[in-house]
Amino acid sequence: MTDSALPGLEPPYQVSGEASSPASALVFDSPHSWRDWPVDGPPIVASQDALLTSWDAWVDEIWTAAVDGRAPVMSARFHRAYIDANRARDDIDARMLAAPWTAATRPSEKSQRGFGLLRRHVLPEVPLYGHLLPIDDVAGRIRHCYDPYHAKVASLIDAARAHNDVAVHINCHSMKSIGNAMNDDAGMSRPDLVVSDLDGASADPSLTRWVAARLGELGYQVCINHPYRGGELIRRHANPAQGRHSLQIEINRALYMNERTFERTPGFARLVADLKTFVGQLQHALDSALAPRWLPPR
Repeated sequence: MTDSALPGLEPPYQVSGEASSPASALVFDSPHSWRDWPVDGPPIVASQDALLTSWDAWVDEIWTAAVDGRAPVMSARFHRAYIDANRARDDIDARMLAAPWTAATRPSEKSQRGFGLLRRHVLPEVPLYGHLLPIDDVAGRIRHCYDPYHAKVASLIDAARAHNDVAVHINCHSMKSIGNAMNDDAGMSRPDLVVSDLDGASADPSLTRWVAARLGELGYQVCINHPYRGGELIRRHANPAQGRHSLQIEINRALYMNERTFERTPGFARLVADLKTFVGQLQHALDSALAPRWLPPR
């Protein structure tokens, strides 16, 4: 796949640090950090304020600054509510479509709650659309946004693995400080950071624990696999037995921004500085005697 996009759309992704760091074992991606609805996208009935609540505000900037050119950082250039790169390709709610889908669908519980591959709700009981979606439109979103995004993530991980005995992919997100009715932890306060590995399926558990411990040493409250286990990007692109580890990291938005206005707070600079330290620690670990723990068996 190429960087092509539908007419009127931004390119489906951008990558910083790729050319300057071909030998890094690290790859970062931020699939939900694009805030704008496509210029030629279908009309929506949700307000811009409601749409913004599903935006991973500033996450691409946070990690790009923290990585500081030492590894590639990829970010989507399409809104997650338009199509969600962190859902399975067939996680489609057929009730949203104007005609039957031409292939098998496997709607997950996330689709049932309104945020599968296609968003039905942007907030609890707040619909995104006032009409059903033409299947050609949905197929175009998959072809021009979803598939190229995943192909590029795969190519970055392939390149990292080709230059190293191990590749570590960090899938980057933000989360509301309190879960809402669309979440498993509705009404509950969340930790500062959540590190997820699909309960040990997408990364060596010792790597997951190591990452959580380093972040904890920086002064953050860290949970593993709760309230998030991880999504499609770490499921699809991980293979720990081959030295390909994928982790999802969720950052509590209250650490760095006003959740109502989306304005950055003084915590933004501290967070970037701490994550810059963490990236250096992880890179050093992968270059040191720790790395053999996470290498594929020979």
